[in-house]
Amino acid sequence: MSAQLKIFCKNIGEYIDINGGETLLEIAQTLKPRLGNLDPICAAVNNKTEPLQYQLFGPKQVEFLSRESASGMRVYTRSLCMMLYCAVKHNYPDMRLRIEHSIAGGYYCRLFRATPTATPPDRAEACRTLLGYMRGLQKRDVPFERKERLTADVIEKMRASGLPDKVQLLETTHELYTIFYRLDGVIDSYYGALAPSTGHLNIFDLVPYKEGFLLMALDRKNPDVPAQQITQEKMYEAYVEYLHFNRVIGISNVGQLNKAVDENLSSDLINVAEAMHDKKIAQIADEITRRYHKGGARIVLIAGPSSSGKTTTTKRLGIYLTTNLLKPKMISLDNYFVNRDNTPRDETGDYDYESLYALDLDQFNADLTALLAGKEVEMPTYSFELGKRLYKGNTLRLEEDSILLIEGIHGLNPELTASIPEEMKYRVYVSALTTLSIDDHNWIPTTDNRLLRRIIRDHKYRGASAVESIRRWPSVRRGEEKWIFPYQENADSTFNSSLLFELGVMKDYGEAILRDVPNDAPEYAEAYRLRRFLSYFKQIPDRDVPPTSLLREFLGGSSFHY
Repeated sequence: MSAQLKIFCKNIGEYIDINGGETLLEIAQTLKPRLGNLDPICAAVNNKTEPLQYQLFGPKQVEFLSRESASGMRVYTRSLCMMLYCAVKHNYPDMRLRIEHSIAGGYYCRLFRATPTATPPDRAEACRTLLGYMRGLQKRDVPFERKERLTADVIEKMRASGLPDKVQLLETTHELYTIFYRLDGVIDSYYGALAPSTGHLNIFDLVPYKEGFLLMALDRKNPDVPAQQITQEKMYEAYVEYLHFNRVIGISNVGQLNKAVDENLSSDLINVAEAMHDKKIAQIADEITRRYHKGGARIVLIAGPSSSGKTTTTKRLGIYLTTNLLKPKMISLDNYFVNRDNTPRDETGDYDYESLYALDLDQFNADLTALLAGKEVEMPTYSFELGKRLYKGNTLRLEEDSILLIEGIHGLNPELTASIPEEMKYRVYVSALTTLSIDDHNWIPTTDNRLLRRIIRDHKYRGASAVESIRRWPSVRRGEEKWIFPYQENADSTFNSSLLFELGVMKDYGEAILRDVPNDAPEYAEAYRLRRFLSYFKQIPDRDVPPTSLLREFLGGSSFHY
């Protein structure tokens, strides 16, 4: 009997016959001898990531993905989160699990009382118990059962399971049907695919950390071992500050944000979040001023990853320093790029503009030394059109009470300013440390926040499509991992540039740009994922976002010149 339909498998470059109704997992098992060492955890179906539980009923293009892929890594981590929640539910049913954010190489989790009379367990003991249960789940190879039901029915299930955050989210998104999962008798929802079963999750760890513990997933550089804990004390302090701020104003997750929008409180949220930014920048400016008057802090280095808002932060910091009676002068590191022919190459052979050595370090340090000595210096201007550094007669001399503000991704790297005494430098790290969660078990990655900012900005100001921005993003991230993140702890101050309301404001902007990504483009999977992510947010009009807002750097309408 001939097959009813054909699907094209990209992994082997051939059409294969199926009858229809088979799951991706069944097809992968049939093709196993031809997939080589590939152990799929999910698949791209018509360039959209799907779980291996997904059934095929029509002709499709299928590419099976390993856990080492970007999509596979997300599936792996989500699945670990459900394993952890399942472990909490079985061992500590009177406790509530919150997975708050990524920090120190893992994902920070805490247990809270689900009822006022609950007794919190010993943290170290709980960590051992939960890890043991998770390892038992892995050995039993328990399936993640994928279910889809009317949202009204899922809401009741979540309410009965003691998950009010998920109830509130579902009540504010107004979807007719909702997907959820069942594992070992425990139900939960995750906003993306999960692994077929716990047997696929053989590498993980759970270690005590601060007031909770860290869930350690795969090491991105060596996915055969769990990630290792790293020191990020200053980042942790920044997260704690903003999480406390979120709790005080009563907005910690998307459901609460959506409810506030429904109650016409978005203007109040914008005003409070912007005031928080103002207050923090003023505090940093005051600290810089104190150090300046003690004989230090002649140079302020503002660094951070792509789309963190470094430029606006620098401009606003300059305003506050002016009100402190200092005279800020700004230097852009971009003007110190080496000529294009001398730019280092990355592993793909492309120009590596994220490399520290894409800058003329010798000339930069010579100019800084001369400026600090009171000399007049002719400042360069880099022509991106010509790929050369030019001199157009623009000069700079530091006056009495002058202070240099230098913005660029390498500001925290000691090698950038190796010739300048440490006491003369003050370092500020800027990053969008998103403290809003979708719900208790689904955090919002800071990288997603920054990528959406970049997509919107590049489309508006650089004429770049979402396809181009998404395609370039992995290279940007590799540069960040190599040149920025290792130096985060060198910062004297950390500024969280995220805004509580911004994803609601960016919703319409982002969705419109992402819809233009064609279905046959490899970038469609990421575009679809981001569109799905934005769909959880109520739209917030941008009319109340002030022209000085950091968000205006990406949306337009800023009172600053860029």
